[in-house]
Amino acid sequence: MSNAPDSLARKVMRDPVHILAFGFGTGLAPFAPGTFGSLPGVLLFWLTLPFGLYVQLTVAAVIVLAGIWICGESARRIGVHDHGGIVWDEIAGMYLTLFIAPVSVLGWVLAFLLFRVMDIVKPWPIRDLDHRLGGGLGIMLDDLAAALYAAILIGSYRWLMT
Repeated sequence: MSNAPDSLARKVMRDPVHILAFGFGTGLAPFAPGTFGSLPGVLLFWLTLPFGLYVQLTVAAVIVLAGIWICGESARRIGVHDHGGIVWDEIAGMYLTLFIAPVSVLGWVLAFLLFRVMDIVKPWPIRDLDHRLGGGLGIMLDDLAAALYAAILIGSYRWLMT
């Protein structure tokens, strides 16, 4: 008899919607799936760097808008709103946070850490967004707000250091 995580993994890896929502499998990590799920956002940002700001903004818009449907549909199919393994929202939040970060290892590590802290701690009103809104929009908005908080902190740090 198989256990539930193995069954979920099989279900996720057989369905294109779940593959995307679960961050190409990173959301299946046995611990800290949101942290592992943020890594594809870093990779995607790095891959789009050579294409310039307009392409990156287009990619960001596509990630966010598609994410509303992807996250909502995956949650519906699993039957759990904002399942911990659904990490497309973390990918989007991480991608957006990197827009303000200096393009350096230190800058990106700082962006990663700040985004993860904001997503985990969920300062006001992020926690309210997380609890009040349903569907894909609710799943996405709390991470987008966490990205905004992290970006404000990074921007403030950059402003103070100049």
